[in-house]
Amino acid sequence: MSVELSKQGQVLTATGLSAGYDGRPIVSGIDIQATPGKVVSIVGPNGSGKSTLLKSLVGVVRVLDGHVKIDDDDVTNLASEEVAKRGVGYVPQIDDVFPPLSVRENLEIGGYLLNRREVPSRIDAVLEFFPRLKGMMTRKAGKLSGGERKMLAMGRVLMLSPSVLVLDEPTANLAPLVATQLLEEYIRGFADHGSTVLLVEQRAKAALRISDWTYVLGGGRVVLAGAPKDLEQNPAFVESFLGGRPAAH
Repeated sequence: MSVELSKQGQVLTATGLSAGYDGRPIVSGIDIQATPGKVVSIVGPNGSGKSTLLKSLVGVVRVLDGHVKIDDDDVTNLASEEVAKRGVGYVPQIDDVFPPLSVRENLEIGGYLLNRREVPSRIDAVLEFFPRLKGMMTRKAGKLSGGERKMLAMGRVLMLSPSVLVLDEPTANLAPLVATQLLEEYIRGFADHGSTVLLVEQRAKAALRISDWTYVLGGGRVVLAGAPKDLEQNPAFVESFLGGRPAAH
């Protein structure tokens, strides 16, 4: 990874967080933390509040109680643009690119907070990390494959050199081999170069392989948390998410 592609990570912390829609909480009493150089994953069944939690951290969904901090900076209920200015890059599960626009135009929009003169060098840095996009700069984003589109979505976020990457279901609808490459090569790579990575992922086995710490959501609350090797020994977790029995010691 280019040393300029992302900044040294910051600590993202949620304390006592409740968030939801129309004043009704979807997630409640959440305590989580993601730290530099680590991949922290959030897994859980559909409807457990994973996406709502991520959206509340980045200013898309209103926090009803509790606090969100980037290092010591309280960013609770700041507008998403203000959260982005503080170094948080967010890639949503859907609506992650502008389909009618070209790859280059999508990247340029991703650099909306930059001085115009900085944009070309930032695009070069993104293409160094995602070389597959180099030959597609004039192609409409809507014509990309699923994997290419997700690379572009992450590339757009990387235009602002984030220190914290928040990723919602990055492998959704991707073929298994593409999903594995995205997780193990690119997303793990962000953390290995010092960024903070917080990841919601439905592919629990794949998420555990690249994670340093995992939170399990159920019914809008954290019901389990631990290092992947420990969760893999938990019968309830294994039966619910890994479809088997705990690994032997």
